[in-house]
Amino acid sequence: MRAARLIKMVLLLQSRPSMTAAELAQELEVSERTITRDAQALSEAGVPVYADRGRAGGYRLIGGYRTRLTGLGRSEAEALFLSGVPGALREMGLEDAASAARLKVSAALMPSLRDASQNAAQRFHLDAPGWFKETPAPELLPAVADAVWDDRPFLARYRRQDTEVERELEPYGLVLKAGVWYLCARAADADAFRVYRIDRFTSVRSAGGERFARDEEFDLPGFWEERAAQFARVILREKAVLRLTAEGARHLPYVMDRAVAQEVLDGAGAPDEQGWITIGLPIESVTVAYSQLLALGAEVEVLEPAELRERLAETGARLAALYGGHGGRGRHEGHEGYEGHEGFGGAGAATGSP
Repeated sequence: MRAARLIKMVLLLQSRPSMTAAELAQELEVSERTITRDAQALSEAGVPVYADRGRAGGYRLIGGYRTRLTGLGRSEAEALFLSGVPGALREMGLEDAASAARLKVSAALMPSLRDASQNAAQRFHLDAPGWFKETPAPELLPAVADAVWDDRPFLARYRRQDTEVERELEPYGLVLKAGVWYLCARAADADAFRVYRIDRFTSVRSAGGERFARDEEFDLPGFWEERAAQFARVILREKAVLRLTAEGARHLPYVMDRAVAQEVLDGAGAPDEQGWITIGLPIESVTVAYSQLLALGAEVEVLEPAELRERLAETGARLAALYGGHGGRGRHEGHEGYEGHEGFGGAGAATGSP
């Protein structure tokens, strides 16, 4: 542990002109007293670490010293390609490997290019989960990730409805979708690839034996895209008939599956005399469609099914009764901040609407 920290300290000092004890302590997650001891240990080992005293002082390497410990290990090289997804790296237990890889790459660059990683990090950041969702990382994710990296089969117990099932799986790849982790794997007793939610795993243990023979033709992005499209259509088992204003049609793709909504809208007929269009929309259920279409307010009218129409009509009547006594003026009108945070577009950010 200490050896790895000392190497990281040398790489940090090699990539920057100088660093204070506080900066090094923060980067290495140790105390400043530990930094002092580590700097002395490096100096005794022949690494020319020089300490500048005073308020503006710090540590630096002298004499143009450059370490040769910049070769990437396999785990570091693999983690480097995921370095744009810091949350995913942390949840898979690869944060330290990625940090070491970035330092080694920075140390190998010309001095004029060593600020490239910092410039990129200050300008681009990927935040995968949706708004207002705090999805905890599955407890078993690091173990599953290790098996994926090593092509090691494992025995997994997972929840399926009201029962638990055990399968021996050949783990091919991980997918992070809207804050939820999925495993794409092939069961040992079947040829078909399947998708498993990792938060439904209750246990993971080695199946023993050797690494499985990976199908080199397996394309993780292509497989996921195909399965995701299938899933989006399979769950849409029911149908609703709607009338939409032009505004309602514009917002429909933002309250439900975008591809399905756009496909239906592209096939819609011409607007009627009032400018409304009528469409047949696949829906998952009355309950789900109710929550989705409620966001469109008076820009949508449900013709069928009757149950969905009645639920929206009841909600509309309750809203009319609630706001009818205010003369059309919202009770919050004029309050500061009611429009939401300017930088995130107010409440629309929650649903993704423009």
